[in-house]
Amino acid sequence: MMKKLLVFVLCFSIVSAQAQKTYTSFNAHSHNDYEQALPFSLAYQHQFGSIEADIWLKDGNIYVAHDAKDIQSERTLSKLYLEPINKLLQLSKHIYPKQHKLYLLIDIKTEAKASLDALVSQLQAYPSIIKNKNIIIAVSGNRPKPDDYIHYPSFIYFDGRPTEIYNQQSLEKVALISEAFYKFSLWKGEGTIKEEEKKKMIDAVSASHKMKKPFRFWATPDTEQSWKTLMEVNADFINTDHIEQLGKFLKQ
Repeated sequence: MMKKLLVFVLCFSIVSAQAQKTYTSFNAHSHNDYEQALPFSLAYQHQFGSIEADIWLKDGNIYVAHDAKDIQSERTLSKLYLEPINKLLQLSKHIYPKQHKLYLLIDIKTEAKASLDALVSQLQAYPSIIKNKNIIIAVSGNRPKPDDYIHYPSFIYFDGRPTEIYNQQSLEKVALISEAFYKFSLWKGEGTIKEEEKKKMIDAVSASHKMKKPFRFWATPDTEQSWKTLMEVNADFINTDHIEQLGKFLKQ
């Protein structure tokens, strides 16, 4: 009996080890990256796999800001993100070594269709970006209905939701699945999260993985304990406003 128990424990340990994701900086997501002292470049230096920019369409221009009152003429999507990425691609066809991907998560704050049309038009001026298979342009925030995803160019993908229903064509246009952390828990990132809440998070991630899509929780606590918890539930991206701290944590 003891021998059988030891064999079971050993097998379970092997399966658990195989299931555990290996986390690197490519699993890090720079939340509201434009609010960093060095937009794009700081997250890029730390090799973050996902970088987020909120955009506003105003007078035909695309600005990067958290709120409309924060719009500044010199802070455009092109200047802060597209031009720096384009310059990097002039030096190398790979945005990151070993063909790691960069998700540029563009959160639309203004009306979806007009903003998307303007975004598509602007991106077409950067063929090095839109033709690069390792750069994923994922539109979040205000988005069209899933059935309309297929009407957008091949270089435009979307940030999905667990509650949305996708047909096969629209699912192919979904780059990742995201959901608000507070829909699972009000935990503040200190101490231990409730097991039943953690189980709900695991189920959401698993459902996304069954669709072969990475999963991201947003509006998460931003502490070392919360980063560990996101790793324990197998989330694919770890949200942070603290780029250097999370980068160091993931290298340990």
